Amino acid sequence: MKKILSLLAVGTIGGLVAIGIYTYVSKPSSSSAVELNNEQRAMAFAALRDAQTGNSIDFVQAAELATPSVVYIKTTITSNQANRQGPGGASPFPDFFDFFGEHGFKFDMPQGPQGASGSGVILTADGYIATNNHVVQDADKIEVTLNDKRTYIADLVGTDPTTDLALLKINEKELPFMPTGNSDSMKVGEWVIAVGNPMNLSSTVTAGIVSAKGRSLNLLRTNNNQYAIENFIQTDAAINPGNSGGALVNTKGELIGINTAIASQTGSFIGYGFAIPINLAKKVLDDIKEFGGVQRGLLGVSIQDITSELAEKEHIKGLKGVYVHDVVDNSAAQKAGIKSGDIILKVNKKEVNSSSSLQEEIGKYRPGDKIELLINRNGENKTLYATLLNKDGNNKPQVFASQNKNEALGLVLENIDKQELARLNISNGVKVVDVKKGAFSGKLSKGFVITSIDKTKVYSVTNAIAILQNKKGGVLIEGKNTKGETEVVGVLVD
Repeated sequence: MKKILSLLAVGTIGGLVAIGIYTYVSKPSSSSAVELNNEQRAMAFAALRDAQTGNSIDFVQAAELATPSVVYIKTTITSNQANRQGPGGASPFPDFFDFFGEHGFKFDMPQGPQGASGSGVILTADGYIATNNHVVQDADKIEVTLNDKRTYIADLVGTDPTTDLALLKINEKELPFMPTGNSDSMKVGEWVIAVGNPMNLSSTVTAGIVSAKGRSLNLLRTNNNQYAIENFIQTDAAINPGNSGGALVNTKGELIGINTAIASQTGSFIGYGFAIPINLAKKVLDDIKEFGGVQRGLLGVSIQDITSELAEKEHIKGLKGVYVHDVVDNSAAQKAGIKSGDIILKVNKKEVNSSSSLQEEIGKYRPGDKIELLINRNGENKTLYATLLNKDGNNKPQVFASQNKNEALGLVLENIDKQELARLNISNGVKVVDVKKGAFSGKLSKGFVITSIDKTKVYSVTNAIAILQNKKGGVLIEGKNTKGETEVVGVLVD
């Protein structure tokens, strides 16, 4: 009864449009949520959040709202294939389905001889999409298929191997994006759904609960990644190969994690899946979008989980907090007064009880951010303040060689849309928007569409730049000139 009254209230306040949304969230509908515009979707999410404040759980509405925001991703390696393969022509993705340690943790991504597939989540109406780094790593062509079967070639904005995240961009507007929730507030035992494309089966939804939080699998650290952050949400919602980069969603239809890995000795789901918390993922993806890379704020401590053995050895009372084994010289920690043997209890008033949770909390901040630390030293609590530094030891934002750079060898490039491809009767290519002084000056003009470089097809600016930036000697470019005529241009690059 309370649920019905709350929904009626939402409908009354919102007027006729909200009444339509009330009808949508109060009973199953034959129409897909993708048919709603983004304003209507926002109202539907708001109504669903209100409806889920009671004790009843309805997966149907959360699934209908979340599914249009999850995409299928297919990647292809087309350039320098021989150099990227392992010995004997092995898969260019040799590690993704190897067993990781005795527990068999692995990325949940199906692969083929020249590519792989996975999932992604639409974050914004103008085409920004989150996925896993291991889904798109080394890919020359990234193809994104929406829930309504529309297909696009995506540009890779940037990646972060330390969290296994990547940000893509497609040229489209008014896309059905998914609102983000608060992964910090999720509790063990809460219901969640996983949405993705396992086994190449599109738009699959599974349900389960949050089984645990703060899981560290040593999955990312196996690649000698010293800044890797692992503090996964564990769920028993079924996750299988192909779910990588998909959505972990709460019953309000909000994104609370990016599905990443499974624990399995067989390659299939056996009850344990793991997702990157959205609070960490959002910061990382925002950094990639704004700076071209992650602004990683570093505290500068060597840390350990507090076990019974460590507590006995170091005469520590209780097992809460994270033990500081050592402090890096001239680090943010040293400048804040942290000493070896201190126990970090809270970061900005949030408790940390494991190395992975401390790493995640620090990972949410940038160089120059000032954080409050509650520590315990010899049984006495102290509050210290640290200004985080970057890896170069200063508090300034890190300068990146832009990961979505659109210029190489004097050619400034941009992606082209489907309409222009159709007009030119071609299936792939990038447009030259400027020609600066260099090997191509006088050879190519503005408006020229490059379809291949040295007989390798190009699909996006990222793809073309990756091929061109290390070229030496002869370079052969094929494409269409401004008259729509096929043209081949050869140049020598010093």
